[in-house]
Amino acid sequence: MTGSERGSEKLRAAFPGDRAALIPYLTGGYPTLEGAREVGEAYLAAGADVVEIGVPFSDPLADGPTIQDTTTRALANGADPDYCLELASSFADRAPVVFLVYYNVVFARGMEAFLEDAAEAGVSGLVIPDLPVVEAKEFGALAAEKGVALCPLVAPTTTDGRVEEIGRAATGFVYCVSVAGVTGAREKLPPGAVELLRRVRSRVEAPAALGFGISSTDAAVEAAAEADGVIVGSKLMQLVAEGGPERAGRWLEEVRTALAGAVRTGTGERH
Repeated sequence: MTGSERGSEKLRAAFPGDRAALIPYLTGGYPTLEGAREVGEAYLAAGADVVEIGVPFSDPLADGPTIQDTTTRALANGADPDYCLELASSFADRAPVVFLVYYNVVFARGMEAFLEDAAEAGVSGLVIPDLPVVEAKEFGALAAEKGVALCPLVAPTTTDGRVEEIGRAATGFVYCVSVAGVTGAREKLPPGAVELLRRVRSRVEAPAALGFGISSTDAAVEAAAEADGVIVGSKLMQLVAEGGPERAGRWLEEVRTALAGAVRTGTGERH
């Protein structure tokens, strides 16, 4: 079994099949260095299937105001890649951990060194918003060798041919971006999100997880009808700001309960 298969198996085992996997996001180092650990613990207690950790970066181009603010605060708190690796290691024995990381962070550390350190910390997968799949072949090959899965992104504007190319590169899951824009809390599932999920699931073997803007239980349930996973970020960071890890955890538990009872319609033949 290759390293890529090991990373892929650990991530894909987190997708139950009979319901959508719950994938909450936290910014490493927010609201404080210790507070981020408490947020992750609250997520695990609420039943998270995968924990996504945002590695703070000074120019988070895919993130909206809420996540940008948490990133700014995390950087001021002293959060850096070493801290995020240590944070990941504290969760990785209980749930797969995925990093959302910008490529500049990887490049600054060195591609091979970053992947070695990620694998050693127990990071199962990487979401890299600014690494196009056409430029990721060398990185993908090395990630496979180190046992870290890739979770590339698709957007509503992605062509069918590119979706298939992205699907071939995905050794973890495919991150479906619900809008052609940045992250941010939205009460309703954006128009076109369901159609995107259907396009991806008909062309890709890897699990398809929907993110960017899911901020209500209703939207999560609607997404769960078609998606293999539901990613929640900005809403949870808002709740942490308002009421700390406990409030975020309570809301996430409500979502987890709702997903358990969601009707699954997107369970047909995969590519």
